Amino acid sequence: MNKIIALALLLLPFACWSALPCSGKKAGISHCNGPQFVCNDGSYSQSSKDCSAYIAGKSQAHTAPVATQAVLNTFAIIDNNTKILRSGNILKLDYSGFTVWLDCSQRGAIKFQYVAQRDNGNAKRYNRFFLDANVPAECQQRTAKAYGMEYDRGHQVPANHLDVSDAAIKATNTMTNILPQAAIMNRGAWLQTEEITECYRDIDELLIIGGVIWGNNPADDYFLQSHGVKTPDAFWKVIVRGTGQDERVIAWIVPNNQDATRKHLDQYLVSVDELEHLTGEKIPVADYAKHDKPAQSWMIPTGCNKG
Repeated sequence: MNKIIALALLLLPFACWSALPCSGKKAGISHCNGPQFVCNDGSYSQSSKDCSAYIAGKSQAHTAPVATQAVLNTFAIIDNNTKILRSGNILKLDYSGFTVWLDCSQRGAIKFQYVAQRDNGNAKRYNRFFLDANVPAECQQRTAKAYGMEYDRGHQVPANHLDVSDAAIKATNTMTNILPQAAIMNRGAWLQTEEITECYRDIDELLIIGGVIWGNNPADDYFLQSHGVKTPDAFWKVIVRGTGQDERVIAWIVPNNQDATRKHLDQYLVSVDELEHLTGEKIPVADYAKHDKPAQSWMIPTGCNKG
């Protein structure tokens, strides 16, 4: 009997450790969603503890160390130099290499911007998605899990264009940079705009500005309960190359549906003037360039390495 008691006492610390919320592969606590723990891998903990009380220090065991480690884990992934500015419901998130504007009322991005420079990097794409512990829970999606239903976790700013930096390429996988994109659209027309950027950034430095058209179509809002976010009706993107008299611009509004294939990309071309009128955005390009709409999307140069 004494041996059994001794063995139980020996194993007790390990039992307590395994019972910690978001332990093991869940990579620590990201934040609370009411009483529930949201883990850094995007899942919810099965812990019966109350998250708010736990984080506030009302739980007796391991509270401070776990909360501190969760913050450290998240900072290692999203970059500890991230700057956040808030104006009403809009958060401006300056990550390493790109900026995202987040609408708290939508729990999702409304605009993104970055500069694509010559491809001199080969940092590997990160294969995990994360919530941003620096962003209020009510301003971002509830989980980093996959959407399903033939929708991808679609990047606004693609990982491949920031492969010069490990911190930047990892930051593109935060859910503040992710929205539901129809799989065919994400891997078709939208991907082609990314490949055009990939090729032309080796010719000129490019300014990329894009954003979201949320629309008002509740028929495809499949992820409101699971992720807290609606499905956008469309996405837009502008690529600016050159300066002064040599400035060239191309813009698209790509519908977020399964018809948006590569071969349809030219159908989505718009002038900057049309895009500004529809979205209310002001794109920083010369007036003469705002009225031009190319007859077709920029051709992929022969021999371009799209990797």
